[in-house]
Formats: sequence, C-alpha cells, structure tokens
Amino acid sequence: MKYLLFTSCALALTFSACGGTNKKTVSVETAQMAPADNPYAKGMVVAANPHAAQAGVEVLRAGGSAVDAAIAVQAVLSLVEPQSSGIAGGAFLVFYDAGTGKVSAYNGREKAPSAIDETLFLGEDGQPLRYFEGIISGRSTGVPGVMAMLDMAHQDHGKLPWADNFEAGIKLAEDGFEVSPRMAMLVEMAGGFALKVQPAALEYFFHEDGSPLKAGDIRDNKLYAESLRALAKNPRAMNEGPIAEAIVAATREEPRPGVLSIADMAAYQPQKTEALCSPYRDYVLCGAMPPSSGGIAVQSIMGQLANFDMKALGPTLDGWHVFAEAGEMAYADRDLFVADPDFVEVPSRALLNPDYLKSRAALISMDSSLKNVKAGDPVDFKPGKDATPDVPGTSHFSIVDKWGNVVSMTTTVESLFGSQRMAGGFMLNNQLTDFSFRARDDAGNLIANRSEAGKRPRSSMAPHIVFHKDGTFAFATGSPGGSSIIAYTAKTMVAMIDWDMSPQDAVNLANVISRNGSVRLEEAGLDPEIITGLEAKGHKVIRSKGEISGLHIIRRNADGSYEGGVDPRREGTAETE
Repeated sequence: MKYLLFTSCALALTFSACGGTNKKTVSVETAQMAPADNPYAKGMVVAANPHAAQAGVEVLRAGGSAVDAAIAVQAVLSLVEPQSSGIAGGAFLVFYDAGTGKVSAYNGREKAPSAIDETLFLGEDGQPLRYFEGIISGRSTGVPGVMAMLDMAHQDHGKLPWADNFEAGIKLAEDGFEVSPRMAMLVEMAGGFALKVQPAALEYFFHEDGSPLKAGDIRDNKLYAESLRALAKNPRAMNEGPIAEAIVAATREEPRPGVLSIADMAAYQPQKTEALCSPYRDYVLCGAMPPSSGGIAVQSIMGQLANFDMKALGPTLDGWHVFAEAGEMAYADRDLFVADPDFVEVPSRALLNPDYLKSRAALISMDSSLKNVKAGDPVDFKPGKDATPDVPGTSHFSIVDKWGNVVSMTTTVESLFGSQRMAGGFMLNNQLTDFSFRARDDAGNLIANRSEAGKRPRSSMAPHIVFHKDGTFAFATGSPGGSSIIAYTAKTMVAMIDWDMSPQDAVNLANVISRNGSVRLEEAGLDPEIITGLEAKGHKVIRSKGEISGLHIIRRNADGSYEGGVDPRREGTAETE
C-alpha cells in the first residue's frame, strides 16, 4: 500500500508551512514553534563529563549562546572523553531559536572519500571483512564534520567570537586533567585490541612500561592544545592545512591503508535543514533529518504508541510489551529505508504518516509478541535487506541559554576510541563502518546504506527537542549508544509525557531495546514479573547487566525554571548558569 504524505498544512499544531522536498527525500516540513515571550533568567548545560559541562556554563556566563556553549563542550569532550567523541568526528545538532520560533537541524555527519566504492569493506576474497578489522583499518575514517557544522551553527546563532569558545579546552589540555574512572577502564579495555598499535596512541594512553592510564592520573595534551588554537584561528583548520594533512597521513598507515585525500578534506561542507517534526499527543517532537535514522525511528515508535493509552498502561508488563513491539517495527523500517538522502530516496514522511503508523500499531497484540517482523510498505519501492553492523559509542549533551535558545546535540567518533588512530592529539573516527559491508542482499537488491563515494553513512543519533502543542519548549533529550540510542531516547519521551516522570526518573528508568527478534533489557531495573511476563508473551529476552546509555535531558518547568536529568551510567553533570 502507499499512503498519502501528510504536511504541516494538515496538522492542527504549530507548524508554519507545508514542507518542500529535499534532494531524493520524499517530504519534510518546517516546524515553526512559539517565540519565547520573555528571556529566561539562567541557562543550563547537561553533558557527559563535569569538565565539559562546566566549560559550557562558563561560556553562558560570559554572554554566549547555546551554540557557543556547544562549541566549548565539544572541545573539552574531545580531550576528557576521547573514547566517545571528538573534533575529528561527526554530529547532529537540533536548534530552537527562541527569538523566531524556528527549529533547525544541522548535519555534521562525515563523508566517504571520493575514491571509494561499494567494495570498501570487502577483503581480497570478495567477502566482508570482520567488523573489527574494518574499524582499525585506514578505510574506516570519513571526512570529519563536527567542527564545520558547529562553525555553520555559530555563524547563524553565535554571540561570542568563535575563538573565545576554545579557551577552557586549551587551558585544560595545557594544564592537564584528572583521568576519569570510565576513561581509564576503557583505555585498559582498548589496550587489549589495537590502541597500542599506532605509536601516537601508545604514547598518549599508556605509560613507558606499557601500563594503561589509571583513574586519577593527570594527563595533559599539548598537541591537542595546539590543534584547538589552530581551530580558534581558523574554523576550517580540520579540513585544510597541517591538521588535515596529519589526519590523511594517519589514515594512510597500515593495516589496510585508506584513500582519504586532502581534496576530500577541503571539499567537505555541513548541511542545514528544517528539523524533522511530528505530533505526539499534546506535544511536537523535532529531531534530525537523514542520514540520521534517529529522528524517523524515534518518531515512528512514538507515532505507534499514540494509538495506545500508554498513561493507563504505565511502566507495567503491558506497557513495556507495547513499547517493545513498536520498537521492533520502527527498527525494521529504519533498517531498510534510511540512508543518505543525497544518494537514495528516503520516505521520511511516509514512514511517519499517522495512518501508516496506525496500521503498524494494529499489528500489536496484547497477548503475544510479533514474530519475524519485517519492514512495512509505506511506499511502492523497497531497497535490499540491510547488512549494517552496529557498535555503540558516542556522547550527547543538551543546552539552554538565558534567551531560551536550545541545543540538543549528539556527537561521536563511532566505536571505542574511533579507529584507535590519533592525529593532532585527538582520535580519528571510524564512521565509515556505519555503512553496510555488503552492497547487495542475498536476492541481489541494492542496500540503501551501502558505501559510495562522497556519501554519508547512516547514523542512529537522535537528538530531539520536544515542544508543547502551543509551540513552547518542553524538553530536550538524546543519548549515545549505537542503534540502541533510538530506544533509549524514546523511553525518556514516554516516561516524561505518559508516565509523568521527572527528567532524572526518566533517565534512571530501565532501558528496553527491541530489535531483530529480541528484547534486551536492564534486568536490575525491572520487576522480575515483568521480565518473565515478556517471555510468556513470546519475547526472546536478553538480560543485560547494564546499558551504556548517556541520556542527558533539560526540561523547562511551568515556573520557567530548568530541571536536568543526568545518566548515572556515565559521568555527566547538570550545571546551571
């Protein structure tokens, strides 16, 4: 079947105009929310590391905007949380302009080199490489996009000079910082893989005797400080000049050197689009556009749940059963259809059409779980069955400034320490392993997320800003965690909107991820009767001792104050201006 696309003209919400069509994207729409009536007294930053959150707040106190603070947060995260994100990675940023009411999405996803093709991750035998071999190869690194994206957002919404936003990161890199327990644990773990292979990474993360950095060690990074100084002078320093040359050189090293070039680096440009928005009860959800699949998949889950009384069901066996079933179908659609819209047709609006989602929700039985869930047919074409591998990583932060502007940004180098290669004092991404390692499925159909020259790989990042139906800001949310990001983020929306939870309670709530025929859940956070009840309904339950979400939420309360939610599974804090 093929559903008519709905546009903002048909919604009794605060969308301002009917959307146009992006290149090879079926339909999108503009979200025009309510301008803030009055400036708010103070801002807030919620990020995955105390140094990063404090750096963002210092910028806000100096008169900076939410985007200025985001630059400072990213510059520090790259230093103190190199296992998750960095200035040589990529990101998606959703921005609410409180002065105009507009909601924009910035795309800083990395791009593949111009010299690659669909055989990027095939070995000499024509078969896909083992996933880890792809990660640590020179082939895995795409052209970095996060700093170019932040430069674009700064040109639109910055209030401080660009260079001022790097001061905290430069000082911390020069003076040194205390290695956190999480960073130390992951350095030790990665040391058993490939973090010791490249001399630069070996020298930085390990002592002379080969032992890894320990929690509490003081680690400076003079080379990174120099990279930040170069960026402060020239926002394009990641894409041209000595830093770009160092990145290219690192990707050309063995094993399996890549083909990234200086020309690829120089040609990179970020993108700005309208945010992808859809209604949920008395709220409007706004997220990133493809090649992020997070906006579509999160809103698909929520659109299906709109057909159930989730408030009455609550976080019970039946509530979690419905949540899991909606997730299973949203992931199936996301896996099949979503990729870079500059290369393939992505039926964004068709996948979020209320009638289509109602038909998907109608498949859910309260008595038993669905079996062999397949993608639906919202349009009259289907790509090949997806074969993209998945590894969790990444970092998320939320920021509100004193003018009421909001940033929700998810940022990543992909896997643990990215490609585990360094240049300029920072980690290189392995983002291209987010492509399908195979170009065609078993039936010979082309896979939407196959590797192609100049293409951006699909992402699961799902930064969201949520509004009341009158267009006023409600909360910002998002998480790291690979493809589980989608379920983590949707969980917080259900918890806060339907189950009346605070931001912190929504973050603390057990994570439940349903994809590819199994339900992975945090065993300690759920009543045992819920877990056995899910099994009795036919779910294949995988008991997890803990998920690696890093949910960071800011909610605006009725009195205008802000309330943060910080994920205890990481090391973040909420800081108020």
